[in-house]
Amino acid sequence: MFQTFVLYALPFSFTLLVACALTSVVSAIVLLLFRLRKTNEILRHPYLKHQPWERYPVSIRAAILLDYFLRLAFPKSTFWIAGEANRLLPHVEPADVPIGIKWPIVGLWAGCFIGTAAMLVLWSLILLTMKA
Repeated sequence: MFQTFVLYALPFSFTLLVACALTSVVSAIVLLLFRLRKTNEILRHPYLKHQPWERYPVSIRAAILLDYFLRLAFPKSTFWIAGEANRLLPHVEPADVPIGIKWPIVGLWAGCFIGTAAMLVLWSLILLTMKA
Protein backbone atom coordinates (compact mmCIF):
# COMPACT_ATOMS: atom_id res chain seq x y z
CA MET A 1 0.00 0.00 0.00
CA PHE A 2 2.78 2.42 0.92
CA GLN A 3 4.67 1.68 -2.30
CA THR A 4 1.58 2.56 -4.34
CA PHE A 5 1.24 5.84 -2.49
CA VAL A 6 4.91 6.69 -3.05
CA LEU A 7 4.63 5.72 -6.71
CA TYR A 8 2.09 8.53 -7.22
CA ALA A 9 3.11 11.02 -4.53
CA LEU A 10 6.81 11.28 -5.41
CA PRO A 11 6.43 12.48 -9.02
CA PHE A 12 3.45 14.66 -8.05
CA SER A 13 5.38 16.46 -5.30
CA PHE A 14 8.35 16.97 -7.62
CA THR A 15 6.11 18.36 -10.37
CA LEU A 16 4.40 20.66 -7.87
CA LEU A 17 7.79 21.86 -6.61
CA VAL A 18 8.98 22.69 -10.13
CA ALA A 19 5.69 24.42 -10.99
CA CYS A 20 5.90 26.54 -7.83
CA ALA A 21 9.51 27.46 -8.53
CA LEU A 22 8.67 28.55 -12.07
CA THR A 23 5.62 30.49 -10.88
CA SER A 24 7.68 32.30 -8.25
CA VAL A 25 10.46 33.16 -10.70
CA VAL A 26 8.10 34.44 -13.40
CA SER A 27 6.05 36.43 -10.88
CA ALA A 28 9.18 37.96 -9.33
CA ILE A 29 10.57 38.97 -12.73
CA VAL A 30 7.29 40.58 -13.81
CA LEU A 31 6.84 42.30 -10.46
CA LEU A 32 10.37 43.62 -10.10
CA LEU A 33 10.90 44.64 -13.72
CA PHE A 34 7.49 45.93 -14.78
CA ARG A 35 4.96 46.36 -11.97
CA LEU A 36 6.79 47.41 -8.81
CA ARG A 37 6.29 51.16 -9.07
CA LYS A 38 2.60 50.85 -9.91
CA THR A 39 2.12 48.27 -7.14
CA ASN A 40 3.65 50.60 -4.56
CA GLU A 41 1.55 53.53 -5.84
CA ILE A 42 -1.70 51.56 -5.59
CA LEU A 43 -1.09 49.70 -2.32
CA ARG A 44 0.85 52.51 -0.54
CA HIS A 45 2.64 50.73 2.30
CA PRO A 46 3.16 53.02 5.36
CA TYR A 47 6.92 52.30 5.38
CA LEU A 48 7.22 54.04 2.02
CA LYS A 49 6.21 57.34 3.62
CA HIS A 50 9.51 57.36 5.53
CA GLN A 51 11.93 56.36 2.76
CA PRO A 52 11.71 55.48 -0.92
CA TRP A 53 11.70 51.80 -1.95
CA GLU A 54 15.30 51.88 -3.16
CA ARG A 55 16.67 52.98 0.23
CA TYR A 56 15.36 49.94 2.11
CA PRO A 57 17.40 46.72 2.40
CA VAL A 58 16.18 43.60 0.60
CA SER A 59 14.70 42.11 3.78
CA ILE A 60 12.43 45.13 4.34
CA ARG A 61 11.42 45.13 0.67
CA ALA A 62 10.47 41.46 0.95
CA ALA A 63 8.51 42.22 4.13
CA ILE A 64 6.60 44.98 2.32
CA LEU A 65 5.73 42.58 -0.52
CA LEU A 66 4.72 39.95 2.05
CA ASP A 67 2.41 42.49 3.71
CA TYR A 68 0.82 43.17 0.33
CA PHE A 69 0.31 39.42 -0.21
CA LEU A 70 -1.16 38.84 3.22
CA ARG A 71 -3.56 41.76 2.83
CA LEU A 72 -4.71 40.51 -0.58
CA ALA A 73 -4.93 36.83 0.39
CA PHE A 74 -6.30 37.09 3.95
CA PRO A 75 -8.18 40.41 4.19
CA LYS A 76 -10.25 39.52 7.26
CA SER A 77 -7.54 37.88 9.38
CA THR A 78 -6.61 39.37 12.75
CA PHE A 79 -4.12 36.66 13.70
CA TRP A 80 -0.32 36.88 13.71
CA ILE A 81 1.45 38.44 10.69
CA ALA A 82 -1.65 38.46 8.49
CA GLY A 83 -3.41 40.49 11.16
CA GLU A 84 -0.48 42.90 11.35
CA ALA A 85 -0.53 43.32 7.57
CA ASN A 86 -4.24 44.08 7.76
CA ARG A 87 -3.60 46.68 10.47
CA LEU A 88 -0.84 48.29 8.39
CA LEU A 89 -2.88 48.35 5.17
CA PRO A 90 -6.51 49.07 6.14
CA HIS A 91 -6.88 51.44 3.20
CA VAL A 92 -6.37 48.61 0.67
CA GLU A 93 -9.56 46.93 -0.48
CA PRO A 94 -8.53 43.63 -2.10
CA ALA A 95 -11.58 43.64 -4.38
CA ASP A 96 -10.58 47.04 -5.78
CA VAL A 97 -6.96 46.12 -6.61
CA PRO A 98 -6.53 45.38 -10.34
CA ILE A 99 -5.71 41.81 -11.28
CA GLY A 100 -2.54 43.00 -13.04
CA ILE A 101 -1.23 44.12 -9.65
CA LYS A 102 -2.51 41.10 -7.69
CA TRP A 103 -1.20 38.16 -9.68
CA PRO A 104 2.55 38.84 -9.46
CA ILE A 105 2.37 39.31 -5.69
CA VAL A 106 0.16 36.31 -5.09
CA GLY A 107 2.15 34.17 -7.54
CA LEU A 108 5.44 35.06 -5.89
CA TRP A 109 4.46 34.33 -2.30
CA ALA A 110 2.01 31.48 -2.90
CA GLY A 111 4.64 29.78 -5.06
CA CYS A 112 7.18 30.16 -2.26
CA PHE A 113 4.91 28.80 0.47
CA ILE A 114 3.36 25.93 -1.51
CA GLY A 115 6.77 25.09 -2.99
CA THR A 116 8.28 24.89 0.49
CA ALA A 117 5.56 22.46 1.56
CA ALA A 118 6.07 20.40 -1.63
CA MET A 119 9.82 20.32 -1.00
CA LEU A 120 9.31 19.02 2.54
CA VAL A 121 6.95 16.30 1.27
CA LEU A 122 9.41 15.38 -1.48
CA TRP A 123 12.34 15.10 0.94
CA SER A 124 10.24 13.08 3.37
CA LEU A 125 9.19 10.65 0.67
CA ILE A 126 12.75 10.29 -0.56
CA LEU A 127 14.03 9.61 2.95
CA LEU A 128 11.24 7.11 3.63
CA THR A 129 11.91 5.20 0.42
CA MET A 130 15.68 5.10 1.10
CA LYS A 131 15.07 3.16 4.31
CA ALA A 132 12.71 0.67 2.66
